[in-house]
Amino acid sequence: MEEMNVEEPLTSNVRPATDSLLTIRIIKSFPYRNVKNHIIPSINLKETTPKQLFEKMVNIINTTGGLRPYRNVAYDTLKLYTKAHGTKSMNLVINFDNDDEFIILSPNKDDNKSLWDMGIENETEISLFKLEDYLAYKENPEEKW
Repeated sequence: MEEMNVEEPLTSNVRPATDSLLTIRIIKSFPYRNVKNHIIPSINLKETTPKQLFEKMVNIINTTGGLRPYRNVAYDTLKLYTKAHGTKSMNLVINFDNDDEFIILSPNKDDNKSLWDMGIENETEISLFKLEDYLAYKENPEEKW
């Protein structure tokens, strides 16, 4: 059996903040668990703001054929789901924890800080959704089929 090399860096720490990878979890429906992951392979976390990331994602949704079913939602919020090598939520759709800290963009919150200044790192997963739908689901987290 091969031993693990403890001196080898984690893959999430190898890429610089100016060329990071993000996974955006596009949530169409919370109760029906309609979630589509979109990977942004190269983004500069030190210069990109949450608003710029949001606008980029809305453009991607509106121009990518595979995301056509996700176009009928008025997305308005970005929330941290998990960081690389961090703990994940037990809920498969959204992380209910720390709304004040983890919501990085919403109709009530628009910050001009960069993603890097907000603690977003390489290989972070961020959820994109409609805040009104999230609050209704959080109040009654019932899953439907």
